[in-house]
Amino acid sequence: MINIVVFASGSGTNFQAIIDAVESGQINGRIVGLITNKKGIQAIDRAQKHNINHKCLTPSDFPSHSDYVTTLLSQLEKWDTELIALAGYMIKIPSEIIDKYNNRIVNIHPSLLPKYGGKGFYGMNVHRAVIDNEEPESGCTVHLVTEEYDQGPILGQRKVPVKKYDNPETLAQRILKEEHKLFPKVIAKLAKQINKKSNT
Repeated sequence: MINIVVFASGSGTNFQAIIDAVESGQINGRIVGLITNKKGIQAIDRAQKHNINHKCLTPSDFPSHSDYVTTLLSQLEKWDTELIALAGYMIKIPSEIIDKYNNRIVNIHPSLLPKYGGKGFYGMNVHRAVIDNEEPESGCTVHLVTEEYDQGPILGQRKVPVKKYDNPETLAQRILKEEHKLFPKVIAKLAKQINKKSNT
């Protein structure tokens, strides 16, 4: 059973999907902590409801970037982290974390990467661009996190047709439903691989 840490910046619906998948046994792991960069968000309420430790670490609260990174690394080590899932986390992961947890950090993105990825493409910005460009379909992608935004190896995708009546909000809602199915599925697969490695 692996130790999973989730990073979230908002309502945490993908965080909830991971919690549900762990509790139902779909994911052979346990969520040992939640890292946020904001206080008073719904993701923290979800963590408290399920007795999951949480820590709010905001880079601007630290005297230097290296102090922030050191604190983040020590927290991840304290929780004995084996896999990190970014569930709507809105700040860039420091390169030191990416190096230490190489191929162990996954992110969910609300488009069919490599389309509509990279800096500035997040949340409604993505769905707005998809509709403006009259794309016939969109969807979501789970990928490994590397130094470049949204450019890591793709681990899974789900497609959603863009309908004539869609606006960014309706499209976002339909894609979010698919995110809630895809993200736990990919995490379950990774957990299986990590468990297998640690047992050999």
